[in-house]
Amino acid sequence: MTSRYHETYATWRRDPEGFWLAAAEDITWTRKPTRAFDPAAGVYGHWFPDGECNTCFNALDRHVEAGRGDAIAVIHDSAITGRQRHISYRDLLREVQALAASLADLGVGKGDRVLIYMPMVPEAIVSMLACARVGAIHSVVFGGFAAPELATRIDDATPKVILSASCGLEPTRKVEYKPLLDRAIDLAAHKVSATIILQRLELECSMVSGRDHDWAALRAAGLAAIDAGRDVPCVPVKATDPLYVLYTSGTTGKPKGVVRDNGGYMIALSWSMRAIFDTDEGETFFCASDVGWVVGHSYIVYGPLLRGATTILYEGKPVGTPDAGAFWRVAAEHGAKALITAPTAIRGMRKEDPEGQLPARYDLSKFEALFLAGERADPETLIWAEEALGCPVIDHWWQTESGWPIAANPKGLGLLPVKRGSPGVAMPGFDIRILDAFGQAVEANEMGAIALKLPLPPGALPSLWNADDRFRESYLEAYPGYYSTSDAGFVDEEGYVYVMGRTDDVINVAGHRLSTGEMEEAVAGHPAVAECAVIGMRDELKGELPCGFVVLKNASRQDRSEIERELVALVRDRIGPVAAFKRVIVVDRLPKTRSGKILRRTMKAIVDRDEFDMPATIEDPAAIDDVKRAVEG
Repeated sequence: MTSRYHETYATWRRDPEGFWLAAAEDITWTRKPTRAFDPAAGVYGHWFPDGECNTCFNALDRHVEAGRGDAIAVIHDSAITGRQRHISYRDLLREVQALAASLADLGVGKGDRVLIYMPMVPEAIVSMLACARVGAIHSVVFGGFAAPELATRIDDATPKVILSASCGLEPTRKVEYKPLLDRAIDLAAHKVSATIILQRLELECSMVSGRDHDWAALRAAGLAAIDAGRDVPCVPVKATDPLYVLYTSGTTGKPKGVVRDNGGYMIALSWSMRAIFDTDEGETFFCASDVGWVVGHSYIVYGPLLRGATTILYEGKPVGTPDAGAFWRVAAEHGAKALITAPTAIRGMRKEDPEGQLPARYDLSKFEALFLAGERADPETLIWAEEALGCPVIDHWWQTESGWPIAANPKGLGLLPVKRGSPGVAMPGFDIRILDAFGQAVEANEMGAIALKLPLPPGALPSLWNADDRFRESYLEAYPGYYSTSDAGFVDEEGYVYVMGRTDDVINVAGHRLSTGEMEEAVAGHPAVAECAVIGMRDELKGELPCGFVVLKNASRQDRSEIERELVALVRDRIGPVAAFKRVIVVDRLPKTRSGKILRRTMKAIVDRDEFDMPATIEDPAAIDDVKRAVEG
């Protein structure tokens, strides 16, 4: 199949507003927009300024009204409890209506904020859609987040109601949410008027009289009211009104509330589900992320449901529930057409299953592609997955702020040739430029800061929550006329983007600017290495020197000192002596966030003997101790 990518991108280039107005035909409007963009509105302009819509209607009601109420909307697969639920569009709509009625009864209306602190259960999706139904703005905080971090988000979003659960489930433990929530409410200056608590079978928590409401009781009353004729209509909102606020870490310690609007977001997701992920009505999509992250918002919840697809909501891990074949079991059982996950998940599978034998145990005849996102996918991981699965493995690159892929290889338009190490080419709406320190464009294949020419497309953040000035300072001031991604990399002569790491992952070795991502690529090529990270450590003579941390495959029998010598030689051969790559530290695991990103800054602080705070998003704090012991040893 010949790819239509170049033709599609050129169409957008010629007429950006016409391109997005055509895409806007995919959603149902209460008031159809007459123009695509207003450059005078907001910080850098607003998309579909005169449009009016409701995101819940587009995700649920219109499919039911079209006669597809019996189609499965959500498959909940909990590898930890062993339970599964299949929820139709009609039943999901009823659940959303019931919760929306309860929210309305608690005084939640258009523009109010509702904070959601939930595990990976269907009620999390119900919560998001119920907020959208009544015109409220939801803010999902990753379940189990530390109380002080949760408190800062409560104070910033000032929610009227918080939706939570008694616990989340990990393979070896229960994470009690309610004590964390109670403490966060005590710490926060802003006081919520009510909470709704889902009591899970695995743990019943105590309730605060007068504040906490039982989810099951409110659900029963809401369903009874709906059956008796109560109408809970979708509240029309402006396309430019916020749908949600999603917090991402800020360098000042104060989290940044990324705002996502309704209209532009729906259009971008609807377009990307077909054009990038090649998934549409009646097909099954598996996004192995969490609803607490942007990937979960976009491609567990809103993207698949907007298209009328079936989305898989998975409660489990890529390894350990029970083994490294968990994702392949889920994809096979439910007939997933595609899977999105993080490269770190695949590296974890590769460590446990170095020969790639587990996928062959499952019927993956409906499975067409594996998509990777969240951090850079090294070529060795891609090769392993390609050989194990026998299908395309497609990297793509985006951010919380962008809301959907900035660069990708669009399967729905016909795949372009895959270049390992690159997440693909710019998607329509994104004008990617590589800039030097003075904001000037550099030549093809030359390293620089990755910036996006304004305006950003539909679906990208219009600003930060109640912080336009901070938005300008954080993203727009470094390169006037551009959005700074804070990523570094280059674009080759065919337009393929190479994201080599954050701009602070470019280290300066004796005056030479070198990419740690390129060194990681060399290290990952060693047959004994399962995953790795390279950071810059302080050096009095050369300013910085690279330091490599590696996790070895379980099957490796090679002597560690021999592996270390070979890794030094690999980097020297790939990049040259200028890299001065001489230190390799073998660890049992790398410290990561819950979304799978390696905590390179924290590792650098350990190597440099600097003070640091334990990251709030860390998956396993014990991994930090592993790194400390390895560095000191």
